[in-house]
Amino acid sequence: MPGRVAIAIIISALVFGPASAFGQSAELVLCDRVAADPADPDKPADVKGVGTIAPSDVAIAIKFCKVASGSSRRAMYALGRAYAANQQYSEAMAAYRAAVGKGSTSAMVELGVMYGTGSGVDRDQAQARALFEKAAEAGNPRGVANLAAVSGGTPADPVKARALLRKAADANSAEAEYQLGVMTADGVGGPKDDVAARALFERAAAQSHPGALMQMGLFLEGGRGGSEDKTAAKTYYEKAAALGNEDAKAALKRLECPYVIKDKRGNFVTNLCF
Repeated sequence: MPGRVAIAIIISALVFGPASAFGQSAELVLCDRVAADPADPDKPADVKGVGTIAPSDVAIAIKFCKVASGSSRRAMYALGRAYAANQQYSEAMAAYRAAVGKGSTSAMVELGVMYGTGSGVDRDQAQARALFEKAAEAGNPRGVANLAAVSGGTPADPVKARALLRKAADANSAEAEYQLGVMTADGVGGPKDDVAARALFERAAAQSHPGALMQMGLFLEGGRGGSEDKTAAKTYYEKAAALGNEDAKAALKRLECPYVIKDKRGNFVTNLCF
């Protein structure tokens, strides 16, 4: 019954809601509401997406994404996510493969993850790498990051990786802005530039990217790449912490308890709060 109520509410929103809902099928809008990936480059800017599909929404996602997948590759990709969330790995792989066939770079990444981890299929690192590389070539930021991971933690060609991330960042991808910010801050694949890195983190943070929110807090707290503002830094940490970022939670604790108590040997004992 709760699921039916939720569907009724969403359908009402489609009928009486904002104009952005029009021009799309009700099934696609419903699919987006419960299963769109926030990091999917195919996702429209006005669709928030969900990091994890809620267990109570899995059946809804499968039902409506399946219908919408006939005319939408992002719905086909979302259908794969829904099947994976339901541990229907063979169905997830089939949906991802179909989405890859339609050009979905996010499906390339997820299919690569399945091959890389052996989820529902025999592990195949070569296949995983090929899929990550294909996604990276198309400018998918997660493809770039995962390709770096299977290459030992750093991109085999950091200059090329930075260029690919720039392409995705120019398309307003929060993940690409964050990843490019990290490379720019560390001087990987190009010049080290704290000012440019801070601007990238700020853009990604404006889209509620947890890692970027954390980095903005660090840059503001230390005055890196611009002015120092500990009050603003705390606000960024709070937003990142609310999204589950553990480093941000630790940073807030550090701000609240800045005095370190040590024993006579200089070993840490505790933080003193005020």
